[in-house]
Amino acid sequence: MSALISKPLLIELFTEELPPKALKKLGEAFAAGVEASLRADGLLAEGAKTVSFATPRRLGVRIDAVLTQAPAKAVKEKLMPLAVAKDAAGNASVALKKKLAALGHEALATSPLTLAPARTSASGHQHDGRGDDAAAASALIAESDGKAEYVYLVGSASGKSIAGGVQNAIDATLARLPIPKVMTYQLADGKTDVSFVRPAHGLVVLHGDDVIPATTLGLESGRITHGHRFQGANNIEIDTAARYEELLRRYGKVEPVFATRRDMILAQLEAKASELSATLGAPASYTDLLDEVNSLVEWPTVYVCQFEAEFLAVPQECLILTMKTNQKYFPLFDSAGKLKNQFLIVSNMELSDPKKIIEGNERVVRPRLADARFFFETDKKTRLDARIPELAKVVYHNKLGTLGERVTRVSKLAGEIAVLIGADKARAERGALLAKADLVTQMVGEFPALQGTMGRYYALHDGEPADVAAACAEHYQPRFAGDALPSPGVPTAVALADKLEALAGLFGTGQTPTGDKDPFALRRHALGVIRILIERQLSISLSDLVASAYGVFSHMVYQVAIEPYSSRRESKLDDSTQSSLLNFIYDRLRGYLKDTGASTNDIESVVASSPTNLAILPAQLAAVQAFSALPEATSLNAASKRVANILRKAAESGEAIAASNAAQEPAEQALRGALDAITPAATTLFAQGDFAGYLKSFASLKAPVDEFFDKVMVMAEDKAVRANRLALLRDLRDAMNKVADLSKLAT
Repeated sequence: MSALISKPLLIELFTEELPPKALKKLGEAFAAGVEASLRADGLLAEGAKTVSFATPRRLGVRIDAVLTQAPAKAVKEKLMPLAVAKDAAGNASVALKKKLAALGHEALATSPLTLAPARTSASGHQHDGRGDDAAAASALIAESDGKAEYVYLVGSASGKSIAGGVQNAIDATLARLPIPKVMTYQLADGKTDVSFVRPAHGLVVLHGDDVIPATTLGLESGRITHGHRFQGANNIEIDTAARYEELLRRYGKVEPVFATRRDMILAQLEAKASELSATLGAPASYTDLLDEVNSLVEWPTVYVCQFEAEFLAVPQECLILTMKTNQKYFPLFDSAGKLKNQFLIVSNMELSDPKKIIEGNERVVRPRLADARFFFETDKKTRLDARIPELAKVVYHNKLGTLGERVTRVSKLAGEIAVLIGADKARAERGALLAKADLVTQMVGEFPALQGTMGRYYALHDGEPADVAAACAEHYQPRFAGDALPSPGVPTAVALADKLEALAGLFGTGQTPTGDKDPFALRRHALGVIRILIERQLSISLSDLVASAYGVFSHMVYQVAIEPYSSRRESKLDDSTQSSLLNFIYDRLRGYLKDTGASTNDIESVVASSPTNLAILPAQLAAVQAFSALPEATSLNAASKRVANILRKAAESGEAIAASNAAQEPAEQALRGALDAITPAATTLFAQGDFAGYLKSFASLKAPVDEFFDKVMVMAEDKAVRANRLALLRDLRDAMNKVADLSKLAT
């Protein structure tokens, strides 16, 4: 029973500073890898819980119930046919003796060969007869596999020991860590090179109170860990695995649990902000920074710093970005969301007098803010429209010309779209021309993430209309799932034009996404078009928009300026890719609708016909879902599928389809009469946008449709009769499928 004793297991790998942006994943992967390996070896007790540790200088894991030795396993191994295992005298054959010797079971090769009665065992286990898997008891049996009798080795094998399991777990886990960039370094012997994310200097492996022998990266396991680089004990002896966190916190000034340390930081940040009657902004705006800062400290302490109020004259987005990106500081905002001239820093030093830390950080941030102010003031001296010629010096794509040519195309398309959506054409064209001009400013050159944002500021400074300035910033929207849409009117026209021009141009030059590769973010552009059309309720034709986007590339001639030479090229876009682009957009549309919770069949019923007016799709989808709840729906959906199949086959065989007075059967006449009777009211409902009411009106056709298919032969011998019946089915299909293709709902 001693083999089944469980104790907490601690494994810690002490390293030099790990890459902060990778620390969270490294810590999670280290803990998960060790747990999975020990579980596979049968060393985890039932209900064992795992805690992950990750600090800037360590990866670790503690599992609270790990067995000293895994339970014994029943084994059964197929050896060879019985006819081969015995010689003519009934003794163990030479082949069997060699096989048993290789497995460490020479004693079973008796003469005459003794076979035990067959008994139940765990089949499929490959026993190697070595180390931890040495057999505790074994025997030979004969069993038939359905074709012939075979000799099997059966018995029980002792389970993996904690020492073997830990070494396996360390080796397997380190081999699979998601290391962003491997570093090769030399060990102390001056000869051996090893590779890891950072040089490792210590290995702790404790099972309860006991050190478990293990090696990795030139290190041997022990019980000594190390505290905070400046404020903790250098060497801390861990007496037992269960006290790891307690000892590190008390003597090492280290909080080893990533999530706990993150909570410590957030609580301090929120407390300091509250003391200053300030906020940290929206949580989503600082989540990534919080994780990164958490990966830079072991014992976090938050301090308040400030900068000169005069810097607030610079657009706050510039100051926020430089503080977060360059310095890892947390900006503070007032209740209206306006930036304050105070900010918070997360230090790795807890001091009673943090004056020098605060002054040092204030001194460091000042030049950064001064640079932002300089860029802003310098950029304002040149109008945005005066920068447009500079875009002709920036290559957009080697087959599509420069950014200068691109904004010309986008401007033309934006004007066309503005007319369709009732926006000002001239201002849409102006907004598109100016939209990329901030890319050649000093501010955006230093902080690319501010593209669009600075365009708005500079456009307003130049006296441009508000919607033109808004288009400069918002034409990139939506940039990601859940992002805000561009404002109605001019910004929407420019945003659609920007995305459609990119889609048409890149599809037309063969730059389509493949697999998970989408270097030009065309999936994002397509989803942006879909969201704008649907969520802004723009009832304009998608196919017309795509055709217009291709149209702005006609007679494309451009000059590409690439130092030290310039080349003038003529190119024609392949407009045959329009259908491919539309299909690409429809595929993104399916994904968009799937996120609403709709079923695949419901979605396909409204998308399969390649709708052009995306704005009404949500209402059509809701109507389909309401219709599907009717008791008549199943029968009508099946009938719709049957009708579709009949008409498809008729078209393939060249059958004539023509309505006439050739109706002979009462059921045929009844269906025509019922369809004609409901059509006027249904058409009114459709015109009013009541798609659910439109579909529900066809529920009354269930009985005449069922009777028609029960009593009428559609493909009658008389051609006129056949043509009339096909015409009836065509009219029925067209009426019922006006909202959605009901045949796609049939199961």
